[in-house]
Amino acid sequence: MNIANVIGTIVLATGLSGCAVLKQSQTYSPMEGDLVFQALSLEVDLVAAIEGVTESNYSHVGVLHRRAGEWTVIEATGAGVIYTPFEKWKSVSRDGRWAAFRVKAAHQEHLADFLENLHPHAGKPYDFKYELGRENLYCSELVFHAWKKTTGKEMGKLTALGNLNWKPFLEIIEKYNGGPMPPDRKIISPIELSKAAQLERVYNHGLDDE
Repeated sequence: MNIANVIGTIVLATGLSGCAVLKQSQTYSPMEGDLVFQALSLEVDLVAAIEGVTESNYSHVGVLHRRAGEWTVIEATGAGVIYTPFEKWKSVSRDGRWAAFRVKAAHQEHLADFLENLHPHAGKPYDFKYELGRENLYCSELVFHAWKKTTGKEMGKLTALGNLNWKPFLEIIEKYNGGPMPPDRKIISPIELSKAAQLERVYNHGLDDE
């Protein structure tokens, strides 16, 4: 299996047997522009590295919107920037763990343009090296660039890879980077994106559970 297919399992693969159905603490009413975060299968080494390096269960993020009358997530996966039906997106969460964050009222005037600025990235390849460019994109990078283009401001905190818990995952990092671990490389991780001042969590389905 080539590297794209491996990472494609983040969203498209089966093999998530034994997923538990978690008790919902509330009812979720989707809204366009919601950021949806999830924990994915730790059988994928890149997922294990993302969660381990950031010391969180937040391994993936996408943005919810209505497309052809159906709730859909635009996201960057191993298959590139794609559109995934929301129900299918939820089904690959590890043990059903996912959460929704909403842009706060003070920033909702930007939602229409934010969504508009996501769509031109559709079809771009996945950024396996986690470089902060615009031609290849990883999940939180897609959101970061669209929001910055819309508002001129950053969503979430950029962090140097060397300041994170990288040592236990050095081999995986160098595998995908195709060379030595770049300690000064700034990344926007899903967990840091979730902490953005522009967002508030409106639904949690066990994402923070141990």
